[in-house]
Amino acid sequence: MGDADVIDASLDGLRIAAIVPCRNEEAAVGRVVRDLKNAVPDVDVFVYDNCSTDRTREVAEAAGAEVRVENWPGKGNVIRRALADIDADVYVMIDGDGTYDAEALPDMLQALVEGPLDHVTGVRVAHAPGVYRSGHELGNLVFNRIVSRIFGRPVTDMLSGYRVLSRRFVKSFPAVSRAFEIETELTVHAINNRVPQGEVPVRFCDRPEGSESKLRTYHDGLRIARMITRLLHHERPLALYSTLAGLMVLTALGIAAPIVQEYLRTGLVGRFPTAFGAASLVVVAFIVMVVGILLDGLRKVRQETTRIAYMTIPAVPRRPRGPALSAVTTFNALSKDNAPSNRIVRTANGSAVRPAGWTSERV
Repeated sequence: MGDADVIDASLDGLRIAAIVPCRNEEAAVGRVVRDLKNAVPDVDVFVYDNCSTDRTREVAEAAGAEVRVENWPGKGNVIRRALADIDADVYVMIDGDGTYDAEALPDMLQALVEGPLDHVTGVRVAHAPGVYRSGHELGNLVFNRIVSRIFGRPVTDMLSGYRVLSRRFVKSFPAVSRAFEIETELTVHAINNRVPQGEVPVRFCDRPEGSESKLRTYHDGLRIARMITRLLHHERPLALYSTLAGLMVLTALGIAAPIVQEYLRTGLVGRFPTAFGAASLVVVAFIVMVVGILLDGLRKVRQETTRIAYMTIPAVPRRPRGPALSAVTTFNALSKDNAPSNRIVRTANGSAVRPAGWTSERV
């Protein structure tokens, strides 16, 4: 029995749905659908036409996909609609632009099933120099570090659009994003709710000729930054508001220091408006701190409710291929020069090891 047969057996009986958001992807969507079906023959491919003006729908149908329509523009709106409408055991999210390697899907699915995990991210590895625009590469690096620092978990490629999700992850995920910030929301939701997750390297390629990127570097970068700020407000309110309160108190002390020194020397308050302003700033800092404490209590209630919803849905049935997985799992990966290598995949406890010589270029 070959390795491919073992992979197929481990996925036997699972309902797998691939969600492919598309807007004017006539040049690539047909190949994406065919590659997905070749990689995993039992997958149900759903192409969501998001305000296309070309032949995206016809090409997708001819390739064997079920085409649905989402008239609200934006990738986040497509994913929100698809996750609500489609019923499956495992969900695959992949862009319709042909830049992600569908051949990596069996490895990603097997990572989810063998874990069992709830969220697997395809970490992009450039197959050749110049695949990424420099602004995208820098932006992804910055956002990765910001989210890793804020939420306390290492993030390798938070903007990857290639993911495999379990049913219980999907049905407990609120999906409030409208556009390209959906990947940020998925990443933070997985980290904040401490769901079992992992990463698998996937080859990232150029768009086919005639296909244009819908991502606007600065506009969508600002949207992602706003999403991170909102998530910080919702998911880390105590840290955010205690920091603001501390800065206010330090500012007030800096303003009040000369006044206190003058009072100790002369017994008089020479700049009463300044003293009143410093005292008022301390009062505001106290109020901000109280707001942070209250919001943190609400966050805890919301997380408990999300956890209860998550626990009501069973995990993906575990069909191990080999020894039971513990903290990490090894998968075949693609190195920068496309030669096979082994990589230790990071999972929920945050541990991660790359073998010597493994390098990548990411957006």
